[in-house]
Amino acid sequence: MYVGFVGLGVMGQPMALNLARAGTPLVVHNRTPARCEPLRAAGAEVAASPAELFARAQTVILMLADETATDAVLGRGTPDFAARAAGHTLVHMGTTSPEYSADLGDAVRAAGGRYVEAPVSGSRVPAEQGTLVAMLAGDEDAVAAVRPLLAPMAHATFDCGAVPGALLMKFSVNLFLITLVTGLTEAFHFADRHGLDRHLLRDVLEAGPMASGVSRMKAPKLLARDFAVQAAAADVLKNNRLIAEAARKAGLASPLLDVCHALFDETVAQGHGAEDMVAVLHALETRTATSPTPATPPPADARAPLMDLRG
Repeated sequence: MYVGFVGLGVMGQPMALNLARAGTPLVVHNRTPARCEPLRAAGAEVAASPAELFARAQTVILMLADETATDAVLGRGTPDFAARAAGHTLVHMGTTSPEYSADLGDAVRAAGGRYVEAPVSGSRVPAEQGTLVAMLAGDEDAVAAVRPLLAPMAHATFDCGAVPGALLMKFSVNLFLITLVTGLTEAFHFADRHGLDRHLLRDVLEAGPMASGVSRMKAPKLLARDFAVQAAAADVLKNNRLIAEAARKAGLASPLLDVCHALFDETVAQGHGAEDMVAVLHALETRTATSPTPATPPPADARAPLMDLRG
């Protein structure tokens, strides 16, 4: 039986290519047909419509931009949905709200299908290299059946219990990622405005305990002002919004995330949504350019008291 793959965007196309190159019998569909051509060249077959893809594939991977696109492909709210869910295993790899995913899973199971949440951690380069990290949630038998299928795309998979546990786990990971990259970008901006050698900053970071795969990928981009997309700022803003909503619904404080939310909102509003997430540098530079100079420190009595370490 063919495996179906719908959604060949920045992440989806290299993920599907890894499946095809691994010999997975693959049939693909994308709203923009030109995105299918590299898959055709890699041996995958191309379906002219979602209906054709679901007719040919029993397991269907959905790597779509949002809830609206997912509903459109599945035909939710129309008679097509029952036919596309019944007898199929749907693997939801995109990023949506946890509530949406839970509701979709219930609908798929009610129609006689199986449902697995399988969001991934990583950006375009790990997607190309097949080194994503996948988080899985759903019924044990469905998860067990899907896990081997993900091997060409993800070097590690983790069971996260029932839906929407995988999406909530991804939100936790992305909260760290968003604040990490924003902090790294602000550090380079700080060094730049103090006249420091930013290459030296990279070297110092690389030699110390804060070096990571993320810093090694993003620091060169900041040095070169290379905003070619690996993870688009608009997608980061969407993730940030979803995580913030989940935090509010749980009654959680998320002060670092909220600052990042504002910065990425400004980045996208300035026209940089299609650029890499390090384009948040534009928002920082704009704030610097429009802030009072010199900045006035807070009054002494408003500052946090110093910790007494004398014992």
